[in-house]
Amino acid sequence: MKKFLIKTTLVASVSAMALTGCSSTTNSGVIGSDRQQLLLVSNDQVMQMSAQSYNQLLQEARNKRVLDTNAAQLARLNGIARKLINQAEIYRGDAKNWQWEVHTIKSNELNAFVLPGGKIMFYSGIIDRLNLTDAEIAAIMGHEMAHAIREHARERISSQYATQTGIGIAASIFGLSQGQAQLANIAGDLGIARPNSRTQEAEADKIGLVLMAKAGYDPNAAVSLWKKMQSASQGEPPQFLSTHPSSSNRIASLQALIPEVMPYYKK
Repeated sequence: MKKFLIKTTLVASVSAMALTGCSSTTNSGVIGSDRQQLLLVSNDQVMQMSAQSYNQLLQEARNKRVLDTNAAQLARLNGIARKLINQAEIYRGDAKNWQWEVHTIKSNELNAFVLPGGKIMFYSGIIDRLNLTDAEIAAIMGHEMAHAIREHARERISSQYATQTGIGIAASIFGLSQGQAQLANIAGDLGIARPNSRTQEAEADKIGLVLMAKAGYDPNAAVSLWKKMQSASQGEPPQFLSTHPSSSNRIASLQALIPEVMPYYKK
């Protein structure tokens, strides 16, 4: 009975907050942007936290002399970024006015990301080790830009806030012990945060395909990219516990989406 009450309280508290915090960060009627989002924290708060983390990362990279060491590679990324940024207004008109930046870090790591507000970072390893074409770079960059455009970081913070608030309410009402509260925490992570992240990943895949296709990059490159990533990875965590869909599932989903976005590329 207590487990049932805990679950009910979590659902009720999150649902109540969802009623007051649901909206969308992007224009409706465009591929990948119709889902309503739980946004309990302000965009300004997220931008401030993001800027602090980004500036710290840049400073650390400068100190290690690994920031923007390859001028040709940086110029290549900037050229691709400009084409993608020009297409972002289909999802939100203010995106073209963001203070976009592109940087690289010399590292063997297979990694790239775009932080809120348009801060683009590529690790050289993902380009060099996978021998990426411009279109494959556009597939990564478009996907990561989609996270920023849809404010997925803000949404994840809001979801975590809602979950923690719900757990706090349950602990207060039902007198949960510390151990029981921790179990509820884990349940909230697996049941709310993780599935939401997988939803965001699928959403970013869709938006990323649109951006790259409209920018003149063949969306089929997204499939070849993930085949390269699949070959480079050493095993994968179970999809249930992963915030990313497995490579095989992702490839199948991308292949199914390509006919829908191909008209953008052909046009």
